[in-house]
Amino acid sequence: MVIITSRYVKSLDVIDSLLADHRKFLDDQYRQSKFIFSGPQIPRVGGAILANVGIDEARAIMKKDPFTIHGAAEYNFIEFTPGKYDERFSCFVK
Repeated sequence: MVIITSRYVKSLDVIDSLLADHRKFLDDQYRQSKFIFSGPQIPRVGGAILANVGIDEARAIMKKDPFTIHGAAEYNFIEFTPGKYDERFSCFVK
């Protein structure tokens, strides 16, 4: 699994103009069962994603994000193996 965090490097006006395309990108990843959850940080300085893929695949996926394509956000990646988890979410643990 990979925790992906973003930091916006352009104004929220630019982020908002790309949001519809970004959400389509996210929807595609959810359809493929690659993302588990996503959402904006509070305060709204970036976002966070939990991905059910390895780090190399996560990096490749995020290159296709409209925020990346338009230089609006930068991403950080943390790969980890869940050691403990709520049993209700065991379907995500490989």
